[in-house]
Amino acid sequence: MIPPVLPTYSRAPLHFVKGEGSWLIEEDGRRFLDMGAGIAVNALGHAHPALVEALTDQAGKVWHLSNLYEIPQQEELARRLVDATFADTVFFTNSGTESMELAVKMARKYWYEKGKPEKVEIISFQGAFHGRSSAAIAAAPTEKMVKGMGPLLPGFKVLPHGDWGLLKEAMTEATAAVIIEPIQGEGGIRPLASEDLKTLRAICDEAGVLLILDEVQCGVGRTGKLFAHEWAGITPDIMMAAKGIGGGFPLGAVLATEEAASGMGPGTHGSTYGGNPLGCAVGCAVLKIIADDDFLESVNRKAGTLRQKLEGLVAEFPDVFDSVRGQGLMIGLKCKVAPADLVKAGYDAEIITVPAADNVVRLLPPLTITEDEIAEAVTRLEAAAKAVSSSQQAG
Repeated sequence: MIPPVLPTYSRAPLHFVKGEGSWLIEEDGRRFLDMGAGIAVNALGHAHPALVEALTDQAGKVWHLSNLYEIPQQEELARRLVDATFADTVFFTNSGTESMELAVKMARKYWYEKGKPEKVEIISFQGAFHGRSSAAIAAAPTEKMVKGMGPLLPGFKVLPHGDWGLLKEAMTEATAAVIIEPIQGEGGIRPLASEDLKTLRAICDEAGVLLILDEVQCGVGRTGKLFAHEWAGITPDIMMAAKGIGGGFPLGAVLATEEAASGMGPGTHGSTYGGNPLGCAVGCAVLKIIADDDFLESVNRKAGTLRQKLEGLVAEFPDVFDSVRGQGLMIGLKCKVAPADLVKAGYDAEIITVPAADNVVRLLPPLTITEDEIAEAVTRLEAAAKAVSSSQQAG
């Protein structure tokens, strides 16, 4: 018999009833160190006082206003994002998937208004993840997401990741934009080097196509910059954000230059809940903290500590781990065992990690994690690795 909740997830048998900073508390009282942060969502950890205050204060005023009216909290958050980034304008969504949908529409509408309606093709890359809508799976057509889902939407061309020569060859008069993650998340924490991002920006400029960056997972302080592309010193034309931007409240955004957004006038796009007062009040509280230079410096400092300790762990368990990769507090442990085995052993060691493609286990802790908690995380990962290693030897 089918359960009341549609069984599309393989859920761990854990029932968390409370969160405190970097910790999740199971209903039986066990305290789990959360190195997943809701898959990079709880950027400021669980029940951060500033976020709780922002949400409860706004909840006592107004929860929802249609976008038929001015929304002060939305205007404030948009202004903060514009002031802190390349963008001239922002549209608020509820998720990364919704941001993907608008990014595609915006790029195509841009060319339509320029008198080039044939420019509709979006070039994407293998190993990417842009969400689970029809457009998103057409841009990243892995078997598990597209099998049995009917014909894919046309207008997408998927290329090998990192082959810039092939990218140049693949561009045609129909190419509207290129979309890429500065760091692939679901694809296994695969960062693009700064030089590659610079090359990609130059290729798009030379060909006269738009560059869309998907920073849904790697953005909002995750890499030690407010957005990951800043490390390369380049800017996109359109950028998708979500996850950490709401600190746990469903919130997403599309940021764009005035030029890239020039085709989007009244009636061209909308959202019932996108940019509602509750979400934007929390988003403002998140950005006040994370956009601060001292806070971002603390992320870099803690990332260095974590990376160093993880390198030692890899050396200690060469039968379990292959290498460490990633940037900032977006770390991947490349495994020689099934990632699911390490994640499961982590549950026994009371630590939360997240599996990914390419045999990788992701570590995406709250950006507020402390040095002591980093040390404790590595201790618990060591216990998990020992369990997996012993199991391998026994097998």
